[in-house]
Amino acid sequence: MRPEALFDYFADIERLPGIGKRNRQAIEKLAGTRTRDLLFHLPTGLIDRRYSPKVADAVAGSVATLRVEVVEHRPSHNRRAPYRVICRDETADLTLVFFNARADYLRKQLPEGEARLISGKVEHYQDNVQITHPDYMVAPENEADLPAVETIYPLTAGLSGKVLRKAIIAGLESVPSLPEWHDAALMNREGWPTMLQALETLHKPDGPGALAPSSKARRRLAADELLASQLALAIVRDRTRKKRGRALKGNGHIQERILGALTYSLTGDQKTALSEVIADLESARAMLRLMQGDVGSGKTVVALLAMAAAVEAGVQCALLAPTEILANQHLETITPLAEAAGLRIALLTGRSKGKARQAVLEPLAAGEIDILIGTHALIQGDVEFKDLGFAIIDEQHRFGVQQRLALAGKATAGVDVLGMTATPIPRTLTLTAYGDLDVSRIMEKPPGRLPVDTRVVALDRIADVASGIQRAVQAGARAYWVCPLVEESEQLDIAAAEERFASLKGMFGPRVGLVHGKMKGPEKDAVMAQFQKGEISVLVSTTVIEVGVNVPEATIMVIEHAERFGLAQLHQLRGRVGRGSGKSSCILLRTNEIGEVARARLKIMRESEDGFLIAEEDLRLRGGGEILGTRQSGLPEFKLVDFAEHADLIELARDDARLIINKDPELKGERGQALRHLLYLFERDEGVRLMQSG
Repeated sequence: MRPEALFDYFADIERLPGIGKRNRQAIEKLAGTRTRDLLFHLPTGLIDRRYSPKVADAVAGSVATLRVEVVEHRPSHNRRAPYRVICRDETADLTLVFFNARADYLRKQLPEGEARLISGKVEHYQDNVQITHPDYMVAPENEADLPAVETIYPLTAGLSGKVLRKAIIAGLESVPSLPEWHDAALMNREGWPTMLQALETLHKPDGPGALAPSSKARRRLAADELLASQLALAIVRDRTRKKRGRALKGNGHIQERILGALTYSLTGDQKTALSEVIADLESARAMLRLMQGDVGSGKTVVALLAMAAAVEAGVQCALLAPTEILANQHLETITPLAEAAGLRIALLTGRSKGKARQAVLEPLAAGEIDILIGTHALIQGDVEFKDLGFAIIDEQHRFGVQQRLALAGKATAGVDVLGMTATPIPRTLTLTAYGDLDVSRIMEKPPGRLPVDTRVVALDRIADVASGIQRAVQAGARAYWVCPLVEESEQLDIAAAEERFASLKGMFGPRVGLVHGKMKGPEKDAVMAQFQKGEISVLVSTTVIEVGVNVPEATIMVIEHAERFGLAQLHQLRGRVGRGSGKSSCILLRTNEIGEVARARLKIMRESEDGFLIAEEDLRLRGGGEILGTRQSGLPEFKLVDFAEHADLIELARDDARLIINKDPELKGERGQALRHLLYLFERDEGVRLMQSG
């Protein structure tokens, strides 16, 4: 149960002033629907309205608050000309300028002969001091309605800053303070405020310094969010470690057959990763390992050899992939090697229905299948293994804790779980996302892989690029053409892709195919299969081809509006080419006007193919925001942490979480009870549920 002190934090925002059914949707899209969501929606800047000179001294371009008397209204008879209101103090006149004005409203707000406080941006126009559309016009007795320092928040259509600000301040006043979960010695050393004081400081700042990532309030809140995350991970790890694994010791005979069937020898990194995984299998502790390997670094072969070792020890294995395309691809890579080694493998996806499904489930339960490859279909209730001992989760960050536990639940005795990812994750983020997981990294490319020639080309040369591809295709090449990300809307993405498809079809005729996210699975697979077989030469797509498409014959990748993509995404897309022995190229088309960050991103892409270096740079360039496009990658989203600025707090949180679990693993002590509030507040309560389920 969520602690009672948190009820007000999770109360619906409609109870706050100014929020009704209509703007609730806008706020939900922006931040969420609970009071805590608004409190964690931090300001990005502020307007200081404390500058209050006489009218004659007001500096052009400044934001000023001026005390004046309203002298006269000068409406305009021409609808295009502005409505003016003349005001003055003892030093000069001030003209207020309004376009598309409502005269009755302005006369009510600014009665002639009365004093008003006017706040807004000062302009000097033909020796006159003027303010166009003032931000505030209040009577002196209502001076409290004019904020001296006004916070600026990220907004969305249909929502004004004033409404949001008012709701947030009311939200702050509606919630109680919570028991302190940080260690007293740390609080004293850092001089941190309480959590509620920190939120107050940020939503009612006294100057720009309060909002800086290095401020005490910001660091305190970042430490809260990181500790919640690290503690939840530490609990999961502790519970997993306490479940005994099984010592799975093979004799190497199946592995030898696989190695004999390979046409190449393993790289040093592959050998190291394999020996680390096998050492985990042979130990009696449960495995907690993540294998990171760049696109095309040969993770699947290492995974197969590790599964062979488990099969030698007499257990079954599962390989769980996030998409059918990826599951099918693993099957294709693994089948010839598995057959050579006498391993029995099968595929189970959402598309396996009726008799075909039964033909997998029955031998699986009878122990006649050694390795089952599949999607979420693997964790459904009726899927029974005779003795599951080793599970590999590919693109691990796309699966939640519940799904991982469901897979582990398929085992009668302990199961070893290996996570695998082709998304290079910087070390700081590996810590944040996976806590203390043991990590094996495969950095080397398999022998024979040529570097991909990456070029940045201005979009106005798109016709030259298309004719270059036409020449390459006539000579037998195959190319991907990835269309841009258009805002948040998949519909617009698809429209852009369909438009590009139509224009290329005019050039290439029927040898062009199109795939996008709204196509049904079978449709998408059919087009992919045509591309794989070489029946079509150019594949136009949205970013659905980002992970796991393997067509070694494809040697050209064009990414339109490359400046709109994150570095990790560009790197993943580029990894679709350069998989065969032919020379490959990647063309990044960009608009003429691009910002500094986008320019730096494209420069890194041109200079490096090292996914881990690229991931570190991505983190540096983006700061704490949507790292790796966390929305797409399923890594936990952080609202209060700036990874570039708060890196030192990650280690701090990890060490503290470890200490807490060692001292009070059930969180029953006084600090433990406070930490339960923290886990619930940051919705990391699967940690608490796991403690209760044991």
